[in-house]
Amino acid sequence: MCELLGMSANVPTDIRFSFAALARRGGETGPHADGWGITFYEGRGCRSFHDPEPSARSELAKLLRRYPIKSRIVVAHVRKANRGRVSLENTHPFSRELWGRRWTFAHNGQLKGVKRLPLGRFEPIGTTDSEHAFCWILSQLQERFPKPPRAATLEAAIAGYALRLSELGVFNMLLTDSRVLYAHCGKRLCYLTRRAPFGTATLIDEDWRVDFAQETTETDIVTVIATRALTRDETWTELERGDTLVLTDGAVRVLKGTARRRSQSEPEMRGAA
Repeated sequence: MCELLGMSANVPTDIRFSFAALARRGGETGPHADGWGITFYEGRGCRSFHDPEPSARSELAKLLRRYPIKSRIVVAHVRKANRGRVSLENTHPFSRELWGRRWTFAHNGQLKGVKRLPLGRFEPIGTTDSEHAFCWILSQLQERFPKPPRAATLEAAIAGYALRLSELGVFNMLLTDSRVLYAHCGKRLCYLTRRAPFGTATLIDEDWRVDFAQETTETDIVTVIATRALTRDETWTELERGDTLVLTDGAVRVLKGTARRRSQSEPEMRGAA
């Protein structure tokens, strides 16, 4: 299975500390050696880096560990291939445009029969079940909402589509439209929020310790999401299966999966196995 890393913050923030741990899991402290990628948002634009090489040995990953790109939203992924060959086009995160916004998506898990789901104008470039699921979500959103809906309506729709994809297998997801970061737990996902008073943190996968009191201001709020805890001396909150996090400027809200069942007015998942 793959591993995910996401960040939402109220100020541009350096992700190198957390990314260092994720990168080690890409072929060194973990088996996720089939490619990696990361996307940094700057306003409505973003920078994305992908490499089919193991992140633990990637020269590009080493460059990013030295290059402090600061961002308010970050999505990253290290891959253990199970659907689709090891190739650049199959590395996450994937991105597409919808409503004039750049959407980015990364997935951990397997979805049996997802490629039977019909798509609209969004088509996969690679061969993964993950990218097909992403294109399906965007196709559903575009068909249902010709224009961007209200925030609460969009949140409910995304949480509902995530629950429906979870019916096909394991669906752990990170998704953003440059404004909000959504995280869905299909099996395993955890998060922590750093805010004043800040303390120190030590990585599990590497001998690196940071005193965040020296790196932040009293008003900073930073939430980090990961498949597994990245630090050994901080308290990580495990999400319950079916829950969706909505993160805005580092602040976290949880949409409970049991409260997001499909209503009779929502379309069926056509073509599902």
